Amino acid sequence: MSDYKAPIKDSLFALRMFGHLNDLAASEKYAQADPETVSTVLGEFGRFFEEVFGPVNAIGDTEGLKWSPEGVTTPAEFKPAYEKYVEAGWQGFGADTAYGGAGWPQGVYCLASEFMSGSNAALSMLPGLTVGAMELLEHWGSEEQKEKYLPRMVTGEWSGTMNLTEPQAGSDVGLSTTKADPQEDGSYLISGTKIFISFGDHDLTENIIHLVLARTPDAPPGTRGISLFLVPKFMVHDDGSLGERNDVDCVSIEHKMGIHASPTCVLSFGAQGGAVGYLVGEPNQGMRAMFTMMNNARLSVGTQGLSIAQASYQKAAIYSRERLQGRAIGSDSPGPVPIVQHPDVRRMLLTMRSQLEAMRNLVAHTAAALDMSQVTTGEESEGWTESLELLTPVVKSFCTELAVEITSLAVQVFGGMGYIEESGVSQLYRDARIAPIYEGTNGIQAMDLVGRKLGIRMGGAIADQFGRMHATLDEFRDAGSEFEASAQAFSSALDQLESTTAWIMEHGMADPRDALAGASPYLMIFGYTTGAWLMARQAMTARSDLEAGSDDAEYLEAKITSARFFCEQISPKVAGLVPAVTAGHEILYDIPEEQLTTF
Repeated sequence: MSDYKAPIKDSLFALRMFGHLNDLAASEKYAQADPETVSTVLGEFGRFFEEVFGPVNAIGDTEGLKWSPEGVTTPAEFKPAYEKYVEAGWQGFGADTAYGGAGWPQGVYCLASEFMSGSNAALSMLPGLTVGAMELLEHWGSEEQKEKYLPRMVTGEWSGTMNLTEPQAGSDVGLSTTKADPQEDGSYLISGTKIFISFGDHDLTENIIHLVLARTPDAPPGTRGISLFLVPKFMVHDDGSLGERNDVDCVSIEHKMGIHASPTCVLSFGAQGGAVGYLVGEPNQGMRAMFTMMNNARLSVGTQGLSIAQASYQKAAIYSRERLQGRAIGSDSPGPVPIVQHPDVRRMLLTMRSQLEAMRNLVAHTAAALDMSQVTTGEESEGWTESLELLTPVVKSFCTELAVEITSLAVQVFGGMGYIEESGVSQLYRDARIAPIYEGTNGIQAMDLVGRKLGIRMGGAIADQFGRMHATLDEFRDAGSEFEASAQAFSSALDQLESTTAWIMEHGMADPRDALAGASPYLMIFGYTTGAWLMARQAMTARSDLEAGSDDAEYLEAKITSARFFCEQISPKVAGLVPAVTAGHEILYDIPEEQLTTF
């Protein structure tokens, strides 16, 4: 089947619209991020993953992993691919220059990381998790910890993990029981079991730096008593050389539906008396620190959803031109035609394409909010930070929900062949299904949106977001008759987003169950409306480029069509979701628990 191709052109278009590259390049922090340089770097980044990670993707899915008491063995082809990645220096793409990183903006990194994950979702989780661990240490680690661990993580020679979940404590981290006993030398002995630890053990790096949540003996109950510890797989001497093996063991790996070549480990800490760990940040502040990594991960997971969906769209689009079946509608030709000529296949492809473009725009816009918050000051910086906080749960959930839909549509385009493993799209469907679950399930993201984010600055952040959307809507209405239907659809979606937001804020105050019962459909309303807002801007940008005499007319006209399709045929889904938001919680509890769970 077809090889993965990095969507470099679409990424540059999204960054030009939403990445604020000129503003960032004017700052001292991101002076290198001018559009021309970004274009060159993304081109090199994309080609690397097409040529190095992409070819071993299907191999990893087929071969999977091997576990033994000595550790986890990845597919043989992964090691040389990862070694090339380290040699190329890509791990430090967005890392702080103080520790050897290249210091690219988050927006550029996110759209570049789409190429990595799109080429090989399983293998890309290793460097992706390390990026989150590095960011956490940059924010919360001591200077000694930063100097000791970050340089080798930035090169990719060492990897990083996040250890939250325990057998009895899934999303409710406050139930964690892993212990941290203080020692006279200032270290701690960590004992307990962590599950679902991605790349918790493997053979691709020299060392693994585990970031582990645990409780000290005098810690208060719940999340208030959780501290964060750095626990290396191998102890690190003061000169940076590796010492003895720490008391951390991978006791098993999970057999999963997808991402077969990404080890999901059960880790045992302290089976031989205690794993040596070092406190990161202040005692009992572990959740605050871990949220730095988790928020990074949520943006990354949204990008992962985009990337896997993009890969499936590429396969489906190419197959639709190769597969001959049926006569062209209205044609007298007796021969079969490529299925791309059939209306229903066109509908599926344009549904996939338009949603992908909306997702990419959303990722670029949200990541750029982080960048802009760091190069601006005062109220402007606070405004960007609020936008980032508001949109992070939307990016994670909306993009991963659509990823499952898009990869399923790719299987449908292939027909029966899509259900056959050799097609490659079944793997992508399986790989995508985990994304709505991890890093906080999409239901938890929806609860976060309605329970915390709508209340930012007493509702000021969401009011500002609505203001930005209305400004675009006014501009869209004045952009010409070709956008009349699109503007009307966007306007309808925005009206319904505003009305459901008001309903949730009013009824949620009286009874939080009403807000939480409709949180997930509300998040999708938010996502579709935000997508329409960004696609409206895409359409107007493309039209402006055409009127300015661009020599890429065919591409720009396609961008306009995708934007119109999203506004006119995708965003109206909002109307069907409104009743699920405003119904409240009562009907969910009208069936007794025993009846609901009795068969």
